[in-house]
Amino acid sequence: MTKASEGEGILRRLLEVGRTLVCELDPEVVLDRILDEARDITGARYAALGVLNEERTELERFLTKGIDPVTHRAIGDLPRGRGVLGALIEDPRPLRLDDVDEHPQSYGFPAGHPSMHSFLGVPILIRGRAWGNLYLTEKDGGPFTAEDEEAALLLAQWAATAIENARLYESSERGRHEAERAVRSLEAARDIADAVGGIPDLERVLELIVKRGRALVEARTVLIMLRDGRDLEVAATAGHVSGAKGRRLPLEGSTSGRVLERGRPERISDVTTQLRIAVQDLGVTGARTALLVPMLHHGAGVGVLAAFDRGDNGDEFSAADEQLLRTFAASAANAVVLNQSVTADRLRSAIVAADAERARWARELHDETLQALGGLRVLLASALRRDDADVRGQAMRQAIEDVELEIDNLRGIITDLRPSLLDDLGLFPAIEALLDRRRQGGLDVTTELNLPDRVEAALTPELETTIYRLIQEALTNVVKHADADHARVVVDTHGDEVIVEVQDNGHGFDTDAGTDGFGLAGIRERVYLARGTLELESGERGTRIHAEFPGRQTGDELGRLVSLSGVRSNADEVAS
Repeated sequence: MTKASEGEGILRRLLEVGRTLVCELDPEVVLDRILDEARDITGARYAALGVLNEERTELERFLTKGIDPVTHRAIGDLPRGRGVLGALIEDPRPLRLDDVDEHPQSYGFPAGHPSMHSFLGVPILIRGRAWGNLYLTEKDGGPFTAEDEEAALLLAQWAATAIENARLYESSERGRHEAERAVRSLEAARDIADAVGGIPDLERVLELIVKRGRALVEARTVLIMLRDGRDLEVAATAGHVSGAKGRRLPLEGSTSGRVLERGRPERISDVTTQLRIAVQDLGVTGARTALLVPMLHHGAGVGVLAAFDRGDNGDEFSAADEQLLRTFAASAANAVVLNQSVTADRLRSAIVAADAERARWARELHDETLQALGGLRVLLASALRRDDADVRGQAMRQAIEDVELEIDNLRGIITDLRPSLLDDLGLFPAIEALLDRRRQGGLDVTTELNLPDRVEAALTPELETTIYRLIQEALTNVVKHADADHARVVVDTHGDEVIVEVQDNGHGFDTDAGTDGFGLAGIRERVYLARGTLELESGERGTRIHAEFPGRQTGDELGRLVSLSGVRSNADEVAS
């Protein structure tokens, strides 16, 4: 083969290599391919590629081909760019030597290094700036030629283009990934914000936070620990964790407690040596790394959000992961504080309603029964002082009538407190009896009562009591406050929902003003505990109370909600 044809073959080879390199989008694959092609084209036994640091003062990476792993280990530390290698860093121009030992900057090789004589080095320039150097040594058959230098320069140019393409692609992919992650983060934050404001169940909100947070930071396990006195208690978990919920961790002497007290996140690279209390105490096994973030609300520590092991390999969490989890921790803190505030408000509302209802029954007993009994005592005492048998007989007959009247009054009060019909026959008979008593008192009441048997059978005793008390309290308001002569009562179903409505033609009231005197606090509390919704409208044409309840809820659900309120049902408490 002539020298001209050999040169054409190398040129075609370089063109083919160039086309292949610029299509490769993985920077590591590009670097490895450059080393292989450089050896093949120039006939070099050894090839190396040095990547400069940001300051372009020394080599940050040093990749080799032709040296086996055993020799690599014998050589020890890789070069940083001293001696002949440093000459290309100081002056990024091609350097070709027949014997590297003859160069003035050469000071030999370390022990165990293979013998090298011929040398060819060319810079790799990206956008006119030195990025690294390609080094070739020990050409088969003699020193490197000008043609080898030209081929190495052309290969270095292809390498620069391919590396830049791969870096740009990697950067764009990283940017796309970060943008997608930011979008997912915003969506998750929106969902959590909606949940905090719309879901009254704190447990469900915290469960959503740990699950979404775990997915976004790609953690193996995420826990939420809430402050309880001098301890932290695990309130929600997601991922590879077992039996952690309800476990307690002391604030004093624990890394999580330190994070909460200081109000600063901590990234843990080795949980076995850096955590003051073993993660096994929290039900987490096999964890390597961790990220602990305080849950703060207006500077006050509410709890700690803890993530363990990023990715399948348990990598360390990044600053971006920390920032993301801080957002989730803030949402969790808001949810906890909001739930505590709502619970406290509802507890206060329930206590106020119970006190108001006690005062109501006290007035009933004082204004009617007690006064009637006092009048009866006066009547009988007066008759005893008279010797007239007719007067005594008349007084006794009057006393019997008064006693019978008060028995009826007491029976009405007892029925209002807890109607036996509700326990014995169910909701409809109890409502009908209630309406009859209101009609006897002069109120015109029309009804639309429609509960099919199949739905009525699905109503729990707790829900029946709630519906009855709502109608009872609403009609009491109509009689005592509305100055109305007509009321309309509706009990109906729509799908699986039960609809209750009471409307009157009275003068109404200002719904924005305080209305606890009208017993609405008790109505609101009952509707809330039954997972219902309440609408109140009042004006010149009267008042309308509209409530909707899930008709197929279970007694366990209602019982749990009642226990959350911290008080017993108002009228039932008075009755007991």
